Amino acid sequence: MNEERLQKVIAAAGVASRRHAEEMITAGRVTVNGEIVRQQGVKVTTHDEVTVDGVPLAKEKKQYFLFYKPRGVITAVTDNKDRKTVTDYFPEVRERLYPVGRLDYDTSGALIMTNDGDFANMLMHPKFNIDKRYVAKVKGIPTGAALRPLRDGITIEGRKLAPAHARVLSRDRVKQTAIVELVIHQGLNHQVKKMLKAVGFPVEKLAREAIGPLELTGLQPGNYRKLTHSEIAALRELGEK
Repeated sequence: MNEERLQKVIAAAGVASRRHAEEMITAGRVTVNGEIVRQQGVKVTTHDEVTVDGVPLAKEKKQYFLFYKPRGVITAVTDNKDRKTVTDYFPEVRERLYPVGRLDYDTSGALIMTNDGDFANMLMHPKFNIDKRYVAKVKGIPTGAALRPLRDGITIEGRKLAPAHARVLSRDRVKQTAIVELVIHQGLNHQVKKMLKAVGFPVEKLAREAIGPLELTGLQPGNYRKLTHSEIAALRELGEK
């Protein structure tokens, strides 16, 4: 009889990523055969009855969406301050979706939503070096020389970052602001804001316009579309490199 770790079973059922499943277990939100389980590493079989928040685990149809997250929305499933979350935009989707990675509250742009825990874990793994394209409105007008440290690989908080593509898209000399494009493949907390601030150009507004081959073309803030089979395959291929 095959046994699997509880957090892996929860992730495979599309309820949450494996990391989030571990948090759910610790919080006492998971039961096995009617008993609350808080210990990590517990193994279960297909004969065990697992519930999350009182809902029996079931094999859900895997769903994959590209979502255009608006500004002022929390990248989370729930929020204890009753702020709008990304899952609020999917009321007609029966499966329990969750976001892959994060976008700041005041950052808009491309975000993958899914119920495929293994797929989400692959995309969030540090080895998954997929380009993410950002466009930022910054204070000041950078020169090419000013952005060179970003292209060379800047050190922030003691960590040397990978070289980034950085260029100025437009300048407003009256308001003394500029639009800068930055392409990175790491995903550190507030990375783009920290990078641009480090070279002297604080971010006023930020949007993520693309995740690898996924672009927001045709979408408005708050809209989403299903990923195509070829897009899902392309992301999986990148994750296997």
